[in-house]
Amino acid sequence: MRPLAYVASFLSLTGLVNAQYFSAGWTPGQPVPSQTPSPAHVPHSPSTPTTQHGPGKMSFLDSLVTVGPLGAVSSLIGLNLTGAPSVTWDERIPLITDENYAEMIVNETLTAEEEKERVWFLIVTVTAGQPEGISKFVDDVFDATYNYTLEKGDLPHVRFGRIDYLNVTSITTKWAVWSAPYLVVLKDRGQTLRFYKAGQIRLTDEILHQFLKEKAWGIKEPWKSIYGPGGEREYILDYLAQFLSKVYGALVRVPKWLMYTMSGGIATFFINFLHKPSPPQSAAKPAPKPVSAPAAPEHAASSSATNTPQKGSTRRKGKK
Repeated sequence: MRPLAYVASFLSLTGLVNAQYFSAGWTPGQPVPSQTPSPAHVPHSPSTPTTQHGPGKMSFLDSLVTVGPLGAVSSLIGLNLTGAPSVTWDERIPLITDENYAEMIVNETLTAEEEKERVWFLIVTVTAGQPEGISKFVDDVFDATYNYTLEKGDLPHVRFGRIDYLNVTSITTKWAVWSAPYLVVLKDRGQTLRFYKAGQIRLTDEILHQFLKEKAWGIKEPWKSIYGPGGEREYILDYLAQFLSKVYGALVRVPKWLMYTMSGGIATFFINFLHKPSPPQSAAKPAPKPVSAPAAPEHAASSSATNTPQKGSTRRKGKK
């Protein structure tokens, strides 16, 4: 039993040994190889704002069902009652919202030369609502392109930004963007826009870097519409964006779990109403036959016919 105890002690100590000692090619006496920091731990640039993408403060009703036993049960069955995004993004890429869009892009402090060269490369993503899928893939390529651009350091006039489609209303309404993901090349403080669906560009970090470096986005004509930036009916989308923003601001105050319950109840009511069977129809009553006048009896007709000449003959006799 004592040899088995020695073996167990040796195995417990091996778990404390750093794995780098077992790397291929290392021999005693050589210096310990240094570990290169991962890109996720690169210090933030002071000129680039960082954004916290975690969920905000929960209301009392949200905390009532998301904390404690109910929260534990919902997590076991895979139900996210908070509605908070289950995805984390690179904080070095600023998150563009309805609140900071004008400050960061429209009213950005630039010189005349910088304003002429400034290019915003944006992604409109729905990864917060669909953690797996094409949007997640585009997000990963977008982040890889950002890191590749930082390594090259040859695009100082290009800034990257991310727009959460599920958390903005005004921006996407003004741009008439009703789906995602999209890649957007923005210039002239938001007056010149070019939109690219996920399948319109080959999505690799090197290709997207060349796309920005060679200004290949200039091949495509910018979005021109009477409802777009500078159009004569631009105010229509502006008013619509303001209205939808107010509606969204009111709806987000409702707890997500209560919204799910209400929407499910309303949907069930309408489905049952539309599929409600029609009431059974009663058998149609036959139409009443028209009543015909009774026919006169034959003996009455014959007697009237015989009586008439007798009256005439009687009158003729009286005249004589």
